[in-house]
Amino acid sequence: MENIGILRSKKLFLFDMDGTLYLGNKLYDFTLELLDMLKKTGRHYLFMTNNSSKSVDDYVKKLASLGIEADRNDFMTSSQATAFYLHKHHEGQKLYVCGTRSLKDELIREGFSVTEDVNETECIVMGFDTELTFQKLHDVSFMLLTRPELPYIATNPDYVCPTEFGSVPDCGSVCDMIYNATKKRPVVIGKPSPLMPQLAMEALRIKDSEACVVGDRIYTDIKSGLNAGITSVLVLSGETTKEILDESEDKPHIVLDNAGQILEALK
Repeated sequence: MENIGILRSKKLFLFDMDGTLYLGNKLYDFTLELLDMLKKTGRHYLFMTNNSSKSVDDYVKKLASLGIEADRNDFMTSSQATAFYLHKHHEGQKLYVCGTRSLKDELIREGFSVTEDVNETECIVMGFDTELTFQKLHDVSFMLLTRPELPYIATNPDYVCPTEFGSVPDCGSVCDMIYNATKKRPVVIGKPSPLMPQLAMEALRIKDSEACVVGDRIYTDIKSGLNAGITSVLVLSGETTKEILDESEDKPHIVLDNAGQILEALK
């Protein structure tokens, strides 16, 4: 395990949000000071999230409500990474989106055509759908069973999304339901894929030795950093407990009680 002092050499901090900088609608008391220090010392940070239920504009508003000033350029989301993948592999195809209105709007903004007609669908996109209906589950199952050649993409693999009272099912849990019905698994885009860290480093022209990911989940946040070859910092302020860490085969480079300890490391 690396010494926390290595963080002084980092120029890019990729922060998970829920469980790392805030929990639900409660901002951690260190967050504003931490972000301010990174700006004042000439470092970059991006908010990197697997949560595809909100568009980037939704997240700008969400953070504003918590007192964090941000714009679209401050984010790297699984929705954005999914759009990048779709442009590369499924350009021009009509999408059936099992996701929120915000996810559909984000993909439409990227130039994709979204349909609810199972007969004209050319690609299925599964997201964290807080507007999920049985009809959507029926449609996806129908298409995968009757047209098994259809491309099937999921924005993220998370099984749960944290809340103030515990957790609710996330995209990975819904994908498991679909698997139980169809035996089909999607191509998964979000963390732990290295795609989001790689896109962020490319956009900001940052070397992998100068970047780190900070998050509260081993199987998404930490694994994405490990897969991208950058420093992975686990915080124990969200989902992961010391017991989960001890049992995990994937080990972060640094373990902190919370992201506030980064402040002390940079002073």
